Amino acid sequence: MSIWRVKPVSAFEADMKKSELKKVLGKWSLTAIGVGAIIGGGIFVLTGTGAYYHAGPALALSFIIAGVACVFAALCYSEFASILPVEGSAYAYAYGTIGEIFAWIIGWGLILEYAMGSMTVAVSWSGYFNKLLKMFGIKLPEWLTTDPSSYTGEGFSMNLPAFLIVLFVISILIKGTQSAAKANNLIVIMKVSAIIFVIIAGAFFINPENWSPFIPDATQIIDKNTTHEAYGFGGIVSGAAAIFFAYVGFDAVSTQAGEAKNPKKDVPFAIIASLLICTLLYILVSLVLTGMMNYKDFNPLGKYPDAIKAPVAYAFDIAGQAWAGYIITIAATVGLISVLMVMIMGQSRIFLGMSKDGLIPQVFSKVNPISGTPKTNLMILGAVIATVAAFTPINKLADMTSFGTLFAFTMVCVAVWMLRIKQPNIERTFKVPALPVIAICGICINTYLMINLSKDAQLLSLGWLLIGVIVYFLYGKRNAKLGKQENVE
Repeated sequence: MSIWRVKPVSAFEADMKKSELKKVLGKWSLTAIGVGAIIGGGIFVLTGTGAYYHAGPALALSFIIAGVACVFAALCYSEFASILPVEGSAYAYAYGTIGEIFAWIIGWGLILEYAMGSMTVAVSWSGYFNKLLKMFGIKLPEWLTTDPSSYTGEGFSMNLPAFLIVLFVISILIKGTQSAAKANNLIVIMKVSAIIFVIIAGAFFINPENWSPFIPDATQIIDKNTTHEAYGFGGIVSGAAAIFFAYVGFDAVSTQAGEAKNPKKDVPFAIIASLLICTLLYILVSLVLTGMMNYKDFNPLGKYPDAIKAPVAYAFDIAGQAWAGYIITIAATVGLISVLMVMIMGQSRIFLGMSKDGLIPQVFSKVNPISGTPKTNLMILGAVIATVAAFTPINKLADMTSFGTLFAFTMVCVAVWMLRIKQPNIERTFKVPALPVIAICGICINTYLMINLSKDAQLLSLGWLLIGVIVYFLYGKRNAKLGKQENVE
């Protein structure tokens, strides 16, 4: 039984015909799913970290580099989606081109992106929700908002808001993709409106002197007991790696291909459109923020120690417009719900694809005939994510999520190139222009950003992939449907 066996395109086509998922998503609903996944708390939090610890006012260039890295991968995703419009995203693409072992590793890596990303988002939502309650004079007890290891008191503690928001999102997703898409569309309109508000209102409080020098000279920042290289070209690149988490999720569009009305055309459109929209918004927000506040003022040991935690809201506070903080906090709180929704939905569809192929237990591929959703799959996933988010201290997960994403992006760039060589005559409704150049650029820039992630995140992520390889040989390889067909033949 070969670990390099490839799932033929005809098998994917057979899966599509047998699919019980309901095809209810048009191109704008798919685009909203992409925007819903990308725009979350990251834009309201990571901008301060990226400006102070990495790029200074040149943070806008970091967003451009991260966006370009995504564009190369997005083009490759789009070609694959036009050939194999199935759930499973990069996992399915690799299974149809490179081979089973690579498909498994990518699928395992995508768990880093989606499941761990969901846990991070749930905890972030809890932080924004508690901040919102405090704005209205309500304060929950510490034991109900803190995981056990971070709790300073005695006795039982849990992050209850993080636990409940996951269960709330699961209840929406179980009802059906169409109702979930409608809820997502509404939330996307709200948070995009809030970001446009930040850009327009903030523009009136920009001090151009804060942009000088636009690219500060490379230096070392002393942070508590450690030193940190920052600014210059190196700072711009490390900033791109650090804020990459803000881009995580555009590939979620490809996980919904099985529920798209016209996947071969609409999925490529939605992937590229959502990425371009969000990149433009990110660049403008970073320019406004670093224009409103000097990047040095985000120093957690400086004049405004709390500014780095909520940089956008704090910038308006300093400008004497504290009321804007209410709008930003409400937008971030509501906006994170759609990020969580899309991430869990994406993870469930990846599990659905892997389960159909026999690489994980069959329980994950059961689709409820009434709602047209993998109900049991979602309930198991929700229980795990809610529990981990409520009881585990989540640090390093943003970088680990970025590692899983960058790894998947790199492999998609490799896989689309290989498929173009292996099967040049297969029907493609979308083709990557200048493929060898785009694929090489995508591979190089995504690998380079992986190298620029923190060492702890790299080691933890590689350890996760190693565990995945062990699980594959103990379970996946023996239970794969392709392997069983080989035995019969």
